[in-house]
Amino acid sequence: MKLKEVADLIGAEISGDPGVEITGASGIRDAAAGDITFLSAKKYANEIRNTMASAVILKKEFKDLVANSLIVDNPQYSFAMLQRILYIKPQKATGISERAVIGKNVNFGDEVNIHPLAFIGDDVSLGSRVTIYPGAHIGEGVTIGDDSVIYPNVSIYGEATVGKRVIIHAGAVIGSDGFGFVKDKGTHHKVPQVGGVMIEDDVEIGANVTIDRAAMKKSRTTIGAGTKIDNLVHIAHNVRIGKNCLLIAQAAIAGSAEIGNDVIIAGQAGVADHIKISNGAVIVSQSGVTRDIPEAQVFSGSPAIPHKTWLRVQNIITKLPEYIKRLQMLERKVNKEDPSNDG
Repeated sequence: MKLKEVADLIGAEISGDPGVEITGASGIRDAAAGDITFLSAKKYANEIRNTMASAVILKKEFKDLVANSLIVDNPQYSFAMLQRILYIKPQKATGISERAVIGKNVNFGDEVNIHPLAFIGDDVSLGSRVTIYPGAHIGEGVTIGDDSVIYPNVSIYGEATVGKRVIIHAGAVIGSDGFGFVKDKGTHHKVPQVGGVMIEDDVEIGANVTIDRAAMKKSRTTIGAGTKIDNLVHIAHNVRIGKNCLLIAQAAIAGSAEIGNDVIIAGQAGVADHIKISNGAVIVSQSGVTRDIPEAQVFSGSPAIPHKTWLRVQNIITKLPEYIKRLQMLERKVNKEDPSNDG
């Protein structure tokens, strides 16, 4: 399409030739003639000068860097919109495969897609345009909202509610038993896990994520609307995660922790049980959270402390060999001047 057509699609202002032919979208380094790319930060300005792309989506302050550009407020978001238009194929209504296993009293919305070898248990309710891929297990009584996509080999146990426009990637397990045991006479006895899981609208759950069901019958492990969960994250029973959070790969949240809205928990970070992380907080990678985190604070380290304090600590640690050497020199000097201190 012409650059002007692209501008109309994403609501951009044109700088340069509106008739430039656009045949694809790519990253700065991989772009070739005919491609459109984007510039989201000043640190990539040098790369954009050398790109082979025919046009660039960028902010107004960078428009003089290239001959042809589309000016927007958020280049990365606009580029994502364009990629969706160019490359993401809409789900086709394939209907319910004869090779799928369908239980009793299942309620189907319009244009539902159930692929071969999927299992749908009794009393399940599927909204319109829901897609269930091969090997998925949808347990008894599960509800899935409109336009949600369940990829291959996902397991959703009973007592789970999945909202609208939810994406659950391959291998995720929703509603497995929480790690609950009580010790009596030297033996660990299982505490029945009989609660549920609530996944609100517009949540995306990565591959091989595990979200445990709540322990008590009327309780739910809750994932708030708009939250995005990366691959290999573990969320334990009775955890409550707020809206629009980001949980990055290999993060782990222990039982009954409360995570506020707009929280970021980075890769391999761990949160202890019954901890409360307030709105807007950021937990840096590989941190161990053992106490409540205030609102809009950044914490690092294990145990986690305020990030600025952690940076100062790290700076001191790198100088410890020098400090020890200086201390030993001072000790030798004191001992030499006052032999009574020897030993």
